[in-house]
Amino acid sequence: MPVRILDSNVAAKIAAGEVVDRPASVVKELLENSLDAGASRITVEIEGGGTELIRITDDGEGIAVLDLEMALERHATSKITHEADLETVDTLGFRGEALPSIAAVSHLVLTSRERGSEQGAFVRTEGGVLARKGAVGCPEGTSVTVQDLFFNVPARRKFLRSVAAESGRIHTMVTQLAMAFCHVRFQLVVNGKEGFASPGSGSLRDVLRRVHGQQAAEQMLEIGASDADGREAWGLVSPAGLHRANRSAINFYVNRRWVQSRLLLQAVEEAYRGLLMDGRHPLVALHVYLPHDEVDVNVHPAKREVRFHHEGSLFSLVQRAVRETLVAESPVPLVSPGAARAGSFRAFAMSAESRQSVAGQGELALGVIPPREGPRASEHTEATTVSNALPALRVLGQAGGTYIIAEGPGGVYLIDQHAAHERIRYEQVVRLAGERQPEVQGLLEPQAVELLPEQVQVVEQWSDTLSAHGFRGEPFGDKTYLLRGVPAGITNTSADRLLMEVLALLSRAQDPAEAGASLAASIACHGA
Repeated sequence: MPVRILDSNVAAKIAAGEVVDRPASVVKELLENSLDAGASRITVEIEGGGTELIRITDDGEGIAVLDLEMALERHATSKITHEADLETVDTLGFRGEALPSIAAVSHLVLTSRERGSEQGAFVRTEGGVLARKGAVGCPEGTSVTVQDLFFNVPARRKFLRSVAAESGRIHTMVTQLAMAFCHVRFQLVVNGKEGFASPGSGSLRDVLRRVHGQQAAEQMLEIGASDADGREAWGLVSPAGLHRANRSAINFYVNRRWVQSRLLLQAVEEAYRGLLMDGRHPLVALHVYLPHDEVDVNVHPAKREVRFHHEGSLFSLVQRAVRETLVAESPVPLVSPGAARAGSFRAFAMSAESRQSVAGQGELALGVIPPREGPRASEHTEATTVSNALPALRVLGQAGGTYIIAEGPGGVYLIDQHAAHERIRYEQVVRLAGERQPEVQGLLEPQAVELLPEQVQVVEQWSDTLSAHGFRGEPFGDKTYLLRGVPAGITNTSADRLLMEVLALLSRAQDPAEAGASLAASIACHGA
């Protein structure tokens, strides 16, 4: 086939796919433009999960009338001029791709009035093609209205999730930028109702109160550190006693840009090593300030990832800042070597029925741990899961109140009691959920649980899954859930905390199968 130049409309849609993959991407790009314009108040309105309507209004410096149409051209930007500017980018946006990419896959109206100007103007496009323009009365600042997103790219719409899920992604995007720009007041309106509002007070803790709730925000610990080369790390981290079942509450901001960074994540997890149980993760809102020539933000189409020129120094700075704060503000009691040895092994007798139960659960992966080989003991390794059935075992005793020591044809077996019990409980929960007959423990008094807007959406989306696994309750107002019952057999955590944890798990589930498995695993862990 001959080589040809693509039609400009086709090229625009391809480019849009790199920048705009879902409604939350549109919100991110437009919010970054508002922040770069110096806005102090930003309102985000959405309908239909963002596919029907996205409107973002700010009180920033606005766009000059003569530049309004130019702003919708590809690679038109006021933020950089020369190639050398890429080495010291200090704005969130700089490529000039966001507005034209969004316009290419929607019906867009851009309205703006420059500060000090007496009149504003607007430009309307249909699928990236100019449809109308003219003067208009409006307040200082900029308003961007996006309707019928992906109307001309139906394949893109097929890959979007439910309205509640897409609204949740937008809510996450707004809250992330609110934590990055604490002095800016953000407001999110979902289908005509306020879903989130940040105070704009300049205090990170004030924003966290709206994001994680009053109780969690008050427990967070302040960190702060710097080095001789001008690098700074500051923010709020949770004490060892406050944690979540996933990493959704770990957030990093590099020069106020919300980023995903394996380096920073590893530094934080190293700081918490030995303080959290496996499978538990802290709450972190960490800001990092670096000289602009030490970070490359031009490595990802959506600017979600960055590269650091001095990774080792940054890793040490963050790890030290978090660890020192945890040790100083949330000390862990020390255990003397003598106390650790005393009682570390005691005889353990099991009835014949119990022995048969343990030996017969080999196919359920009882957490048998073989001798370590290869990696050092200090490295994190997962317990090997035995997939084939275990032979009949003779119990010899118990070590540290944690492991059952047993003898079998293959030698000596160490069985993690908690993992074994957890797996058995997991199979029971899955079976009862499949039969729609979960074991339910009713509460003596219904408990009203205050939910964040994104948690309300999770409850609505996964109500059947929650019911199948033993959660009983109903909405009680706009942001309250009246909890009447929880899965039976859970005694080590409160009902409201259990609900919060499972909602965090369900918020990341992609389909009913994954949601059910995650929920069953959490219930089994708490009941083991």
